[in-house]
Amino acid sequence: MLNETKHLLRLQDVQALLASGSLDANLAHHAELARRLVGATSCSVMLLNGETPDDLRMRLCASAGDMPAEAADALVGSGEGICGRVLASGRALLVDDIDRSEFASLARRRRAAVPALMSAPVRIDARIVGVLNVSGVAFSEAELQLLEVIALFIGKSAQVIQLQGLLASRFAQMALVRNAHDSGTIAADTAYQNPEEVARILARSFYKEMTRAGFAPGQIVSAATELIGQLGGAIQQTGKAGRQ
Repeated sequence: MLNETKHLLRLQDVQALLASGSLDANLAHHAELARRLVGATSCSVMLLNGETPDDLRMRLCASAGDMPAEAADALVGSGEGICGRVLASGRALLVDDIDRSEFASLARRRRAAVPALMSAPVRIDARIVGVLNVSGVAFSEAELQLLEVIALFIGKSAQVIQLQGLLASRFAQMALVRNAHDSGTIAADTAYQNPEEVARILARSFYKEMTRAGFAPGQIVSAATELIGQLGGAIQQTGKAGRQ
């Protein structure tokens, strides 16, 4: 009875995953909350990038707890490593002792102090967009089920934030509608499923609008330089916040 009550209280805490704000900030919050809810020592959220459609790979988007330094630069494809297998299969995984399991050779580091791990797919609609991973001393099947629920909420949260961003931008709406009309490659109502492609569509629309407005190539380059400068400032602020 005590265990059931404990798990119910944990599920009540999951409502905190439905937060507002930027996607990066939410993922960092979700990683810490997931780590705490399942009693893990570390947690990572890996999501697919869309830079190479023929070879989609996951990168680390948020983490909580102790993570190896190389994790920040790792790119994991479907079927590669433990989380790559979860991405390929679409099924959550619980490993009691990684060093004594069939996955020992796939582990990025030995886990004598924290031998157990769990991974669950992150979905947006029917599409798997990433994997939620946790490591710890020991986990139960109930905690694996809880991790799957958390991964579901993370996917829904990412979807809501992306849709909110699109709805808040009149330019984005018009660009997506125009693109869907001209090429039919991506519709406005499904844009949240491929944010990287949306970014490319907006960039092309930005260029076309400036050209249509009569701006010279040098002026367009200046605008792009300003955009890069703004991005650099945002990245620096994010880095400072992460070190605090």
